[in-house]
Amino acid sequence: MSARNGNGVRRVVVTGLGAVSALGQDVDSTWDGLLAGKSGVRTIESFDPSRVASKIAAEVRDFDPSAVIDRKEMRRMDRYIQFGLVVARQALDQAGLPGRIDGPLAERTGVYLGSGLGGVSTLFDNVLLMADRGPDRISPFFVPMGIANVGSGQVAIAFGMLGPNFAIVSACATGAHAIGEAWETIRRDDADIMLAGGSEAAIHEAVVGGFSSMKALSTRNDDPEAASRPFDEARDGFVIGEGAGMLVLEELSHAEKRGAEPLAELVGYGATADASHITLPAPGGVGALRAGRRALEKAGMDAAELDHVNAHATSTPEGDSAELLALASLLGEHGPAVSISAQKSMLGHTLGAAGALESVAIVQSIREGAVPPTINIENPDPNVDGLDITPNVATRRPVATALNNSFGFGGQNAALVFKRWDG
Repeated sequence: MSARNGNGVRRVVVTGLGAVSALGQDVDSTWDGLLAGKSGVRTIESFDPSRVASKIAAEVRDFDPSAVIDRKEMRRMDRYIQFGLVVARQALDQAGLPGRIDGPLAERTGVYLGSGLGGVSTLFDNVLLMADRGPDRISPFFVPMGIANVGSGQVAIAFGMLGPNFAIVSACATGAHAIGEAWETIRRDDADIMLAGGSEAAIHEAVVGGFSSMKALSTRNDDPEAASRPFDEARDGFVIGEGAGMLVLEELSHAEKRGAEPLAELVGYGATADASHITLPAPGGVGALRAGRRALEKAGMDAAELDHVNAHATSTPEGDSAELLALASLLGEHGPAVSISAQKSMLGHTLGAAGALESVAIVQSIREGAVPPTINIENPDPNVDGLDITPNVATRRPVATALNNSFGFGGQNAALVFKRWDG
């Protein structure tokens, strides 16, 4: 099989996956929870939520990274960095890469680990400490634990990658942008292997309070598992979540020479801006539509070839309606044949990690011939007409091609197209 496509461009396959979410601390448990339609949303435990309007979140419970990170080093790393190291190790292991990469391979291997907010808990906690006890009590690790690029740097430090390394920050589109830009990095021959994804650990009273002040969060506090309800008319805002997702992307011939198993092929990436509003989508979802069309164009595909769409679908009234309009326009008459899944109904909205976790799920859908459900659908949004949103129960079906949508505050859109690897 040629390692370049018909345009002479290097082909890129997925050879490893990593995931930490409210449904599980690895890919298998997260995937099993998604297929079962299990909600990871509960009443917040990481802080006393009595002072905030939204008291629910999709938290990663009982997280223990000690198998990957020394306990002394844990104290010097924000939780988002710890998530990133754990998913990186999982993905490297599945890809059959060594515990530490060195030599020429290291120089051709890079990391793009993005985060929407970075070490926000570290930042807020140290600011509060300073206000209470003075600036001389701030931790010497305050800055390197708090800034958003250090997670990507720590992955390279831990595992030896010497290639391109930085953090992409585009709010809730971060994880998808990181994967798309890593794809482009390999295609232009600046690396042979890229670890790409997103990590977020932002369940902090100040963050929840801020989103609550915007009226962005669900306040269905009496029924947490039913609170995140994308595409349902009774949706009242998103539920904040945390976690991380990571993909190992690899140039095809490089993977073949190593004997690595391609899990799927990444064939398209589109990135656009709404240039419309800092939080609301452009009318009719036109920015999202352009991103999807661009991703398909770069994949050399038509929308009629899609089997599955992993929707951004955060459970906000305006956002979900705009995305449904965009999908109806993109898919056209093919709409009823495409299984659309809104997995934030179970994972919550993991912000900068969302596009990466959902890309992990797409690869699993392709590999296993199954599409997770959109749970909590009771009264679908009228814009659902003509679309299959996979309500409440997973669908077993062949998935040869799939689109992943991710959109962020600021009007930033990313779309990824994955394809089944047939050898």
